[in-house]
Amino acid sequence: MEIYKDRALIVNTKNPDSIIEKIKKSKVIASYPNGVHSVAVHWGVNEIADLTSLRLKNVPSRIKKDYTWPGIFKPFKHQEETSEFLSKHKRAYCLSEAGTGKTSGVIWAADYLMLQGTVKRMLVVCPLSIMQAAWQSDFFKTAMHRTVALAHGTPVKRKKVLAENTEVVIINYDGIEIVEKEIKNGGFDLIVVDEANYIKTVSTRRWKALNRIINDDTWVWLMTGTPAAQSPADAYGLAKLVNPKGVPKYAGTFKDMVMQKVSQFTWVPRINAQDIVFKTLQPAIRHTKDECLDLPPVLYTTREVPITPQQTKYYNQLKKDAYMEASSEEVTVVNAASMLTKLLQVSAGAVYTDTQQVIEFDISNRLTALKEIIQEASHKVIVFCPFRNSIKTLTTELTKLKITNDCITGDVSMLKRSQIFKNFQEKKSPQVLIIQPQAASHGVTLHAANVVVFWSPVMSVETYIQCCARMDRAGQKNSMTVVHLLGSPVEHRVYKMLQGKVENHTKLVDLYREELGII
Repeated sequence: MEIYKDRALIVNTKNPDSIIEKIKKSKVIASYPNGVHSVAVHWGVNEIADLTSLRLKNVPSRIKKDYTWPGIFKPFKHQEETSEFLSKHKRAYCLSEAGTGKTSGVIWAADYLMLQGTVKRMLVVCPLSIMQAAWQSDFFKTAMHRTVALAHGTPVKRKKVLAENTEVVIINYDGIEIVEKEIKNGGFDLIVVDEANYIKTVSTRRWKALNRIINDDTWVWLMTGTPAAQSPADAYGLAKLVNPKGVPKYAGTFKDMVMQKVSQFTWVPRINAQDIVFKTLQPAIRHTKDECLDLPPVLYTTREVPITPQQTKYYNQLKKDAYMEASSEEVTVVNAASMLTKLLQVSAGAVYTDTQQVIEFDISNRLTALKEIIQEASHKVIVFCPFRNSIKTLTTELTKLKITNDCITGDVSMLKRSQIFKNFQEKKSPQVLIIQPQAASHGVTLHAANVVVFWSPVMSVETYIQCCARMDRAGQKNSMTVVHLLGSPVEHRVYKMLQGKVENHTKLVDLYREELGII
């Protein structure tokens, strides 16, 4: 394919009439005079997207010619490649690893399409934790000339934001259904879905609400650094949004294509599952940090800290009771995860009883180890802890030790989270940031730290990877360390599962049975 007089593309094809017929939006200038198998097509954004959708190779984008790349940072080469790729694809995936700056690449692509008049209004759908801390912040750094608003809060407030006709609206997943009608009527012709694994399941209300606001003319870009992290079957929901005709009508059919049932409750990936997922999630662009960023190394280490006699007594009793329950009935993924969580809570220092009372344990051993890690760190420290009661204990104990700290849990407002992140990145205090992974493991850059500590393991491979990536990002100048604190057998098994990058979440059942000694 060649460029003709800076305004047309010469498309070589055995059947020029088919090109003319399929590119209905294109201005077909004329048959190219030098050959009956060529046609000159207007070189515009829509025409480029139409040609690309026909899977024609080497369709040149205009972005490098027309765009000036605004913002306070000069884009990396891989970010330019991301922007160019997305500007050519109305429906696409950006699967680059966390920390590669894919948010800015997406913003530049969207800004370019807006400058060309192809896109008039953009909707960003993302987790609550990164609406302001990542997306709004990156717009201010990358495309500060665009008007950006956050649709969050009461339904009245969300509707007001949508009615203001700002060029970019950022909304959290659970907000879509609340203002679905207003979004449909809001003129959004580009929808970007960040951390797309949040909507991997087609039966959820989140997925259905998002699917309803997408029409045939909408540009849709899905972003995730960990596609199908838990199971190959997870790719179905992502593919159904971007290219519904490219996957079977039913999720169960797709699951049978990529997974094999080996027992009543256990499925494992088929040998060719990876190839099927790869073909399903297309067109896509992916960059790894190793490919595009010269980052310092990351050292992964484990510090074994014995649980106290008090914890051991309760832990063993809980295992015994769980064994008796498991011996009388089959164990599902749901109840296996619940029982494992109880054992992890005991190991971390506090557990909920059946009446929702909290039993706290002596965790002096683990606190001593954490104190040593903080004192040894050359820069700031991030501590990930899944359990709120343990987080309360940590903040109290670190404050007693005069170690400045702050924490983020699901109870912390979006505005306050953004301020906490800003303080951690830009100010001397706090020295330690304690984060509940469910609330803030995605999106934000925290390279003021060079040590990540897992007070207790998380149960998701995707979440684990995202947690580690908070400090391992562009701008990091220091060698990094990830420390796993463990003291109980269940913690040892979960860390082993995470580090082995087990992709099938049904392994929880096997892990649970192994811990109880019943397999």
